[in-house]
Amino acid sequence: MMRLSSMLVRNAKLCANVNQMQVAAFSSKAPEMIKVEKVGEKQNVALIKLNRPKALNALCAQLMTELADALHTLDTDKSVGAIVITGSERAFAAGADIKEMTNNEFASTFSGSFLSNWTAVSDVKKPVIAAVNGFALGGGNELAMMCDIIYAGEKARFGQPEINIGTIPGAGGTQRWARAAGKSFAMEVCLTGNHVSAQEAKEHGIVSKIYPADQVVGEAVKLGEKIAEQSPLIVQMAKEAVNKAYELTLQEGLHFERRLFHTTFATKDRKVIYSLPEGMTAFAEKRKPQWESK
Repeated sequence: MMRLSSMLVRNAKLCANVNQMQVAAFSSKAPEMIKVEKVGEKQNVALIKLNRPKALNALCAQLMTELADALHTLDTDKSVGAIVITGSERAFAAGADIKEMTNNEFASTFSGSFLSNWTAVSDVKKPVIAAVNGFALGGGNELAMMCDIIYAGEKARFGQPEINIGTIPGAGGTQRWARAAGKSFAMEVCLTGNHVSAQEAKEHGIVSKIYPADQVVGEAVKLGEKIAEQSPLIVQMAKEAVNKAYELTLQEGLHFERRLFHTTFATKDRKVIYSLPEGMTAFAEKRKPQWESK
């Protein structure tokens, strides 16, 4: 029994070591379906480009895992102040990868919480900007709407065409359209599968600004640079406060905002501007304040 126990322990340790090696190898593997680089004059904006051109950037499991890993890494990188996600001029992302879902069955899909890991974008504390050209449909549209700000190219097309293949949006489409554009327009989008132009999306509050296709990524990066100039801590607070507006009643939201505002009086970043000599010195010397929370 002792000899058997020892063998089992040794085998367990061996298996554990093998698993650790496999996890390490997987985590250290370079992404294949996205490209990540730091851009901007100060290299303080991360640009993530979805890179499945033949599939019009269809969102498969591998791509979404790589995206989630990249976002997690960038969220903890103090040199990055904002993140831009884009695709190609032809397609931001044409939707979820239908081929991966064709053989899915109810039991495994339900018990496995299919698509639950797609919330990685929403979980990022730093501001995330979507630079959308071409098609942003189905899961691609949902991915864009998970971002904090959407800049669109003139020919961008948004929509939730899931109804056309006998299903419904599963990564926030029904919920985010209704919150951003209202019930009537959300119903029209989700019940018809019709595409929405960039101009229509802007009119309904989905898109912030529209640019020529060859400028939208550059403009999104400029926006990221502007945000990255601010205090990272205060930016995080402001983002959290705006997001709470979708979840709370007005009175609850006002209370939450006011309390966050109160907490800024305890931060060094606020004092740099409003009270400590550093703020006056920086003003007199015509230089930017040095944020403490970077």
